[in-house]
Order: sequence, then structure tokens, then C-alpha cells
Amino acid sequence: MTTLLVIAKEPRPGRVKTRLTPPFTPVEAAALAEAALVDTLRTVAATPARRRILVLEGRPGPWLPPGFDVVPQCAGGLDERLAAAFAGCGGPALLIGMDTPQVTPELLTVDFAGCDAYLGPAEDGGFWALGLAEPAPELLRGVPMSTPVTGAVQRDRLVAAGLRVRDLPRLRDVDTAADADAVAGLAPHGRFAAELARLRAAAHR
Repeated sequence: MTTLLVIAKEPRPGRVKTRLTPPFTPVEAAALAEAALVDTLRTVAATPARRRILVLEGRPGPWLPPGFDVVPQCAGGLDERLAAAFAGCGGPALLIGMDTPQVTPELLTVDFAGCDAYLGPAEDGGFWALGLAEPAPELLRGVPMSTPVTGAVQRDRLVAAGLRVRDLPRLRDVDTAADADAVAGLAPHGRFAAELARLRAAAHR
């Protein structure tokens, strides 16, 4: 069975979702980040897994459900932090971030029979999920992160290493206010959609 990893930041104002400001304040952006994280963790909790790990920058809060091991992110760039997250696992693992609250247990229930890796491309050119049948942190180190070609470079790295790669559906990350509206529409019954609706309503009072 697969280990599920969530890499995330503590949702503190000014530290998360800074591209949402404006139109949202730092406090509102942090509230949206927390809502996205809550939805993500609930989905992971509902997905069959050998182990569930939150790889966290910061401290856990009341938003953390039971059943997760919490490990701190290492120092360095995002590629180093992702690599370290996989290095701490034994056996198959699937890693996701906190920017896709529309994710479902069905998307996270992967089977490595017949493949060595999974990649979930994001609409902005990155990736929202990466799965490896065996830990191979060297396949992440040096991949340029947060660029329009991050996903393509990561996939090429996997293929060049001789891995059989399966692609997951393309998803949209929440980075901007337009992203937030689109993603809330895809998961209208989640905490993220409810928080966004609350903030939009408050802005029009």
C-alpha cells in the first residue's frame, strides 16, 4: 500500500498564498490557504494508505486531523525539500501539495503495478502530484521549481531514468483569485469553497 505525503506550509498571514493579495488581505489569504489544506488533508485521510505524512514548514494547528505523522521540511529549495520527503519513505509513495483542494480519494488511489512513477501535471506547467514506486530523491534534485516547464522537466527526468510513468489528470492549482474561483466551482461542497464564498460575501456588504 502507498504512503501518502502532503507538503505544506503552516497557514500564517503573509507566509502563504501571497499571490492572492490583492484582492484578498494577508489574513484572508491565510484563511483560504487553511481551508485548502483542510480539504486536502481530509481527502488524504479518506484515501487508503500505508502511512500518511504531513511534511510541514511551521507548526501544526487545530486544522490537522488525526492519523498523520508530522515531519519538518528540510532546508533548501523546493526540489531539495521534495527529495527529502521521498527519502524518508520506504516503498511506494505519492506526494501532493496543499494547492489543489478539489483532489479526491479516487485520484490519490494509485497502483504501481506495471509502472514506476506517477505525475499529475498542473495547468500552470508545474505538477500537483508525484509518485514513486521506490524512493529516488536524486530524480528531484536540480529540477527547476515554480516555472512553466517544471512538470515537463520532471517527467523527462523520470523517463530518462528508465521509469515507466503514468500521468494523472491535469489539475488547476490555487495561486490567484481567478484560480480560487475556478477551483471552488470544481469542489463546491468543500471547506475551501465555503471560505471563499464567505469572503466574497463579506466584501460586498
